[in-house]
Amino acid sequence: MELAKRRGFFWQAAPLHNPIAGFYDYAPMGSLVKRRFESLWRNYFLSLDDNFYEIEASVIMPENVFKASGHLASFVDPIAKCKKCGHAERADHLLEDVLKESFEGLAASDMIALIKKHGIKCQKCKGPLEEVGVLNMMFPLDVGTGKEAKKAYLTPETAQGAYVNFALAFDVMRRKLPLGLAIIGKAFRNEISPRQGLIRMREFTQAELQIFFDPDAITSHPKFKDIEGYQLRLLPAKSRDSGKVAVLPAGQAKELGLPEFYLYHMAMVQKFYLEVLRLPEQRFRFRELVGEEKAFYNKYHWDIEANLDTLGGWKEIAGLHYRTDHDLQGHGQVSGQKVAVNIEGKEFVPHVLEISMGVDRNVYGLLDLAYSEEPERVVLKFPRAVAPFDAGIFPLVRKDGLDAKARVIFDVLKQHGFRVFYDESGSIGRRYRRIDEIGVPAGITVDYDSMQQEDVTLRDRDSMQQVRIKIEQLPAKLRAFLQGAAMEASGK
Repeated sequence: MELAKRRGFFWQAAPLHNPIAGFYDYAPMGSLVKRRFESLWRNYFLSLDDNFYEIEASVIMPENVFKASGHLASFVDPIAKCKKCGHAERADHLLEDVLKESFEGLAASDMIALIKKHGIKCQKCKGPLEEVGVLNMMFPLDVGTGKEAKKAYLTPETAQGAYVNFALAFDVMRRKLPLGLAIIGKAFRNEISPRQGLIRMREFTQAELQIFFDPDAITSHPKFKDIEGYQLRLLPAKSRDSGKVAVLPAGQAKELGLPEFYLYHMAMVQKFYLEVLRLPEQRFRFRELVGEEKAFYNKYHWDIEANLDTLGGWKEIAGLHYRTDHDLQGHGQVSGQKVAVNIEGKEFVPHVLEISMGVDRNVYGLLDLAYSEEPERVVLKFPRAVAPFDAGIFPLVRKDGLDAKARVIFDVLKQHGFRVFYDESGSIGRRYRRIDEIGVPAGITVDYDSMQQEDVTLRDRDSMQQVRIKIEQLPAKLRAFLQGAAMEASGK
């Protein structure tokens, strides 16, 4: 958190005033990492099918949207309030902190029984806690004034934007299924006790893909053969006590009761994390939710989790949910509009498979996994694809034409589409340390040999190894390096 603030990744919102918990601003480096994550997500998931598209929905929606979705009735969190100081805390999180287990979905009566059994007190003043109650987490708004004012809410998830737009989008996109509607946008939840930085916020960004399909197609996928042997990293509910991840081919995972359509997208989500973001595979898993842990409308619900050192273990960063027809049916009933589709004489209400990712949680996860303290430096070993810059360009000194030469190289690399920056202040060692702390994969140095030999030094952030590369070959060599080529393959 200290590095994130000092090096310009993120900090609490409205820093000149008394910040409100749960709100964060992205600073220059953080914005670059976040945008790169979003671009990778967009390019990857929209390419899974020719009929997947991105839309942008309003974040303020009328009350009826949330009657239809069930949020007005059931989007509540259990809270325990201190009798002495009035501090409120999410009861399940309080139990999790003290007992080091997950209590999500547990009934309020069971939570208060556990609080009494273990003598848990207020985390601020150690006073006694009252009975567990509930609080609706949505932010209400009055839109308009006077008699024309209407009740509305800030949307607590981007998903509803896809559901209320499905019928029009289905007609516009020539009435074909599956149809994917993706949204990268803001969501708002009045969290009771937000904490852990970007992990739990009141205003946050989601990247979600809602896939609408014929429910009869859940048992198959035309590309399932492509991933049938792909090894999935799964923690079924029956293995939760041991915590042992089962590594199963997708074809064998059908024995867990999961259909091919679900398993195909599970494999593609894992490939995104392991092959695009290049997370260490031992830090990644799917965790099955059952019973009251999952939303009642989810037939299958597996969380995507990353093992994060700064948060003490496995944390949810995304989810894969089979939501059946719950959402469209609800909107149809409340609106009175028809939600069924007719394809070749077959009329049905589409079902939904949801891929949901918390962008901020993923940014935090990338920082956690990248952070490394070494004897002589602190370094962020970001996957090269999400680093804020591709390379820093440095003249060894600001004289004898080295700075002018470095500027030319800087301009050439920008013209080739690289995200690069120029720095000529301080010693070259100090400049290397600066780019290490913000996670820039490569440092390119122009020295006196460069003036004679038309080459530069390329330095690898992770190994600190250096090679010399001809300037004319630099764009191609740098691109190969950023795509995963070893430093030894880049030059001498």
